[in-house]
Amino acid sequence: MKKSLFLLFAIACSVASFSQSSQSQRLDSLFTALYAKKMFNGNVLVANKGEVIFKKSYGYADESTKRKINNETIFELASVSKQFTAMGIVTLQKSGRLEYSDKVSKHIPELAFYGDVTVRNLLNHTGGLPDYMGLFQEKWDKSKFATNQDIVKLLAEHKPKANFQPGDKFEYSNTGYALLASIIEKASGKSFTEHLKETIFKPLGMDNTFVYRSCYESREIDNMALGYIADNSGNKVRPEHFGKEIPFYYLDGIVGDGMINSTLDDLLKWDRVLYTDKLVDADDKALIFNAADTKDGKGSGYGFGWGLSDSETYGKTVSHSGSWAGNLTYIERQLDHDKTVIILQNNSTGLNTIPSKKVRKILNDEGFDIPKTVKLSAKELDKYTGIFSNENFPIKIEFFVKDGVLMGQGDGQGAFPLDSYANHTFKFEPARISLVFNIDDNTIDFTQNGKSFVFQKEK
Repeated sequence: MKKSLFLLFAIACSVASFSQSSQSQRLDSLFTALYAKKMFNGNVLVANKGEVIFKKSYGYADESTKRKINNETIFELASVSKQFTAMGIVTLQKSGRLEYSDKVSKHIPELAFYGDVTVRNLLNHTGGLPDYMGLFQEKWDKSKFATNQDIVKLLAEHKPKANFQPGDKFEYSNTGYALLASIIEKASGKSFTEHLKETIFKPLGMDNTFVYRSCYESREIDNMALGYIADNSGNKVRPEHFGKEIPFYYLDGIVGDGMINSTLDDLLKWDRVLYTDKLVDADDKALIFNAADTKDGKGSGYGFGWGLSDSETYGKTVSHSGSWAGNLTYIERQLDHDKTVIILQNNSTGLNTIPSKKVRKILNDEGFDIPKTVKLSAKELDKYTGIFSNENFPIKIEFFVKDGVLMGQGDGQGAFPLDSYANHTFKFEPARISLVFNIDDNTIDFTQNGKSFVFQKEK
């Protein structure tokens, strides 16, 4: 009997090992294909119950020197930072330095005119505060770096109206998380950087995780991934290519809604500790990983720094994405099944994508259809070129052939490559664009995000 049980156990382990090997191969095929299409450049880690089943790097950390990304490369997390800002608040609540029910004005008296907005409202994105980025675009001297205190000063000076009353509904707010960073400094008596280091990063051994503002406090950091966006021709460029009067530059001094930097391994440490009581207990996690009620009845769909979803197939899932200054990031934790996905990219060119749905299907051993592309010669592609327009669409689109690929480019926008399929069909998956060329009447059936237009060729 013992031998039979051992044999069954060995078979089960063998099946599990085969499944993970198959998943790893499928994941590599997915990301290799995306990298080949210039739709991915960065690092991926996928784990099952804390065991890493896939971990790989794709592309360059520095395009000018051709320094390659490796598994230890550090990336700016953009809005994935928000979960750490939220945890900074939780640590202060646990130590009695603040309450979630505190009005923001208790810690930032200059904003008393926003009335009953609470710390909890900021955590759940239910505060209704106006967007600080739009305010700075209009009112700020862009030759200077802005900091969190400047957000407070500008709001206090101009008093822009709230978008809605606190708790009425959910509206994603970078303003809220920037103010949470200021509240952390007021309540802790330390800088945002030092508080997170002392309460989260150092205790968890996250040695390569830190707050860093690359323009505001530029310094050399080994193995850092540089962020890249696209110019009007679709070429990869650093954000500073466009000068200093762009938000990526003059808003670089602001923390809380972004600016935390980390690695795959450190983020896995973060993931693992959240299944324990080392940092927070069950009562804390019930708040962190659950939505807030709203007066419109829809709920926030957001906990403390995490977006929330639930499905019969994948169970309860918490996740967050981020995009800033050429960085495109994502973390997902399937809480009911203990599966983890971490995706860090240093390209955000309009082509780059976060294939979270496909990764989820691979981890669940589901299939998904991948339409087969067809290879067309440059001569065959020539018949699809020209400028096309629709009177109800805001821009004209020019189609041309470059390096054997049909490219599309809207007025004043970067060029994007199109995959070719049968029956005169082309697609640009990152923007969910589908094109069917009608050669005989020089029109295109253009569809994006479910909306369709007929474009006519001009010349």
